[in-house]
Amino acid sequence: MKKFISGLFLFSAVAAFSQEAIQFQDLPFKDLIAKAKKEKKIVFIDAYASWCGPCKMMERNVFTQKSVGDYYNSNFINAHFDMEKGEGREIASRYGVRSYPTYLFLNGDGELVSQNYGYMEAGMFLTMAQDVNSPNNKKGSLKDRFAAGEKDPEFLINIMKLNSSSDFSFAKAASERYFENRKKTEELTKEDVGLLLFFLKSTEDKNYKTFTDRKAEIIKFLPEETYKEFDNQIRLGSIVEQSIDHKNKRINDAYFMKTAEPLVGKHDAEIKLNQTKLSYYEQNANFPEYEKAALEYYRNTEAFEPNELLKAAWIFSEQVKTPSSLKKAAEWAEKSVMRGETSENTYILARLYYLTGKKDTAKTYAEMSKNIAVQTQKDSALADKLLQEIQK
Repeated sequence: MKKFISGLFLFSAVAAFSQEAIQFQDLPFKDLIAKAKKEKKIVFIDAYASWCGPCKMMERNVFTQKSVGDYYNSNFINAHFDMEKGEGREIASRYGVRSYPTYLFLNGDGELVSQNYGYMEAGMFLTMAQDVNSPNNKKGSLKDRFAAGEKDPEFLINIMKLNSSSDFSFAKAASERYFENRKKTEELTKEDVGLLLFFLKSTEDKNYKTFTDRKAEIIKFLPEETYKEFDNQIRLGSIVEQSIDHKNKRINDAYFMKTAEPLVGKHDAEIKLNQTKLSYYEQNANFPEYEKAALEYYRNTEAFEPNELLKAAWIFSEQVKTPSSLKKAAEWAEKSVMRGETSENTYILARLYYLTGKKDTAKTYAEMSKNIAVQTQKDSALADKLLQEIQK
């Protein structure tokens, strides 16, 4: 009987303790959002990973505290997702979750209203929640409010910060409205300058006028030489766009050099041109032009990181037929392998050796690629296929 009473007491204590903690709801993501919209609440998502130490500490030390549980259970729809499993993967991709723990706060339209990171003591965790749970964050869709013309500076800054990686165009539009309404009598802050530079991509952007008109304020926070270099890169970006013949999918080298050289000098203009050609011709699958640009750009291989060279080597191994070009690509891949052997770089090198007629060496590296893949629990299918080709 005593054991029964003792067990009942323990069960009651555990039950009472669990009621004090944050109550995480086991619902699909879409149902959480629908519930938040219906109840006019915000969704709190604990975005964690199973291996994350600080995540476990939050669960053990903070989520279980009565003051925390009382506030979160009363004011939010709470859920937690493993970002590496099931729906968690989609949530991580959608909201740009890259570190753990991440705390996502979403409105009933599934939009971010706040995002924070890392282990927090209970007091800070509660203060964060109280800030998020403001009437301003419950007014409805951020995009609807923006479309209606809302100009509140804090509202616009929040859009910029929350959407910079997940919805850049929305964040950029908010930045343009923010600086458009920033009075000239209000001096730019260090944070303002950071936001201005982050979203400024072209001389055609609305914010470029702010950048040029308010130079004197901007150079209080960064060297004038850095300002000039940034301006040159922005102007180069515009020249790049004007140099592209989208109809024929070609780049007008002569126009680019004629326009860019007076701005940054011949050497820097040539580098920018070749970088542009590599990116553009790869995107448009024009590999003969990509081949020429890569051979020109990577002439001095010592100036480049092995992984950058490896990417070009991979493209050559898949798309290029010129023997001399393939030999050059093999040199690029060798640099990556010399730094450290992986299943990927040894496979690329093996394929390039095979394409240049070095079958025995190719076989050695293909076998190495397969062995490393097996040891690191990666897919060895490409190495297996190459070994079959070599042995025919």
